[in-house]
Amino acid sequence: MFPPRRRQCACPEPPPAATGRGPAAAAGRMEEEEEDGGRGATGSTASASDRFVRCLYAVGFLDLFGVSMVVPLMSLHIRSLGASHTVAGIIGSLYGIMQLFSSTFVGCWSDVVGRRYSLLACILLSALGYFLLGTSTTVFLFAISRVPVGIFKHTLSISKALLSDLVSERDRPLVMGRFNAASSVGFILGPVVGGYLTELEDGFYKTSFICASIFLLNAGLVWMLPWSEENGSNREHQQGNNRADSFSAKAKHDLHLKSATNGAMASDGHFRSPWIQVATVLKRIKGIACSDLWDIFLVRLLMSVAILLYYSNFSLALEERFGVKPLFAGYLMSYSSALGVVAGCLLGPITRLYQHNTYRILLHSSTLTCTLMLLYASALSIWMVILSSTFLAFSTTIGRTCIIDLELTIGGNEASGTLLGVGQSVTSVGRILAPLLSGIAQEFSPCGPPSLGVGLALVAILIMNANKQKYCSRGNVKLKNQ
Repeated sequence: MFPPRRRQCACPEPPPAATGRGPAAAAGRMEEEEEDGGRGATGSTASASDRFVRCLYAVGFLDLFGVSMVVPLMSLHIRSLGASHTVAGIIGSLYGIMQLFSSTFVGCWSDVVGRRYSLLACILLSALGYFLLGTSTTVFLFAISRVPVGIFKHTLSISKALLSDLVSERDRPLVMGRFNAASSVGFILGPVVGGYLTELEDGFYKTSFICASIFLLNAGLVWMLPWSEENGSNREHQQGNNRADSFSAKAKHDLHLKSATNGAMASDGHFRSPWIQVATVLKRIKGIACSDLWDIFLVRLLMSVAILLYYSNFSLALEERFGVKPLFAGYLMSYSSALGVVAGCLLGPITRLYQHNTYRILLHSSTLTCTLMLLYASALSIWMVILSSTFLAFSTTIGRTCIIDLELTIGGNEASGTLLGVGQSVTSVGRILAPLLSGIAQEFSPCGPPSLGVGLALVAILIMNANKQKYCSRGNVKLKNQ
């Protein structure tokens, strides 16, 4: 009547963990899947960031390639329009003065409205300036064409601020060095192409139009950059960065925070009224002016003037001291520019050698620059000049990159555009002061300008040594966090 009772197996069932169906095994599988997902997110984040950075290298190359096609020809063109030397000098100074006052405001404006829209605006308005330059048949039109370029030609500064947003503090000197190297390649090739085009009929006008077209191409490249992909990959990596190693997690976390901050600014900053944007810009500039960064900017000013004094009468001094022709001086300066490209590519191994201590790199490169300028000022043969120029190309390139990195490290990445803008204004002040100081120094000796540069560089080194504790304490905090 009743169904037969099933025989029970005497063998005990394996524990749940052994069968792979228990909670412990499930948790283990979930951890493995999360680790795989974290690794995938890390890879996608790194890939998106690398693509973005490489595109910015192309932006820097095209920018200086187009500019260097036109700039060497401008003095000849304005003279052909009938302008006197005084008028040509005034127009050239007008550009420098506009750069002096606009770089801080444009850099701060990029912090307020976001990098994408500020970078596009600067590129397009610079293209307008070079287009007007191509139609300048009078001195007045030539002067008008310099206005939009003088105010908005800050493409490289905003690109550097964007790079600072994208990469970690540890990788920033390497990325900045490569960006400077790519831009320097464009600056080397541009005059060659411009010199060839100017031999054609109406060559200057054609060169200006080609330069404007290059800027429009650059604007298209910036517009097509993977902005949304970059932000998306950063969000993915935030979910998994607690499973990465300590440095990678910190670096990618910084990357996410920087991109998220700039993304928020870009999403609502450009919808603000112009008055609110101006008020925000002025508030940020006031914050920088009241900060304790005066010594960094003073060091930048002194080193900029020192290097500009070195190059101010380079060709004339070589001719008077050693009897060489200006052509040789041109070759030597091109040789130095090419070595500067190499120096930018070597910043990675150098920063690793110094254990990413930017202050020490800056101090040693500035000391080397001071020593080499002293060697040049006291050179008894042309071979000593070649030797000093060779190593000076490395020390100045490394020093320029390190001073920017130190500004961003001490000032903070949340105002990178403002900091870079103020730094550009400081450099513009140096460009105004250097010709005046060079002219006075040349009244005494052809070696006067580089000798004065040695003195200014020595003052900068003393300032860095006097503030060593501040730089080192900031650097130790940075390394401890990483």
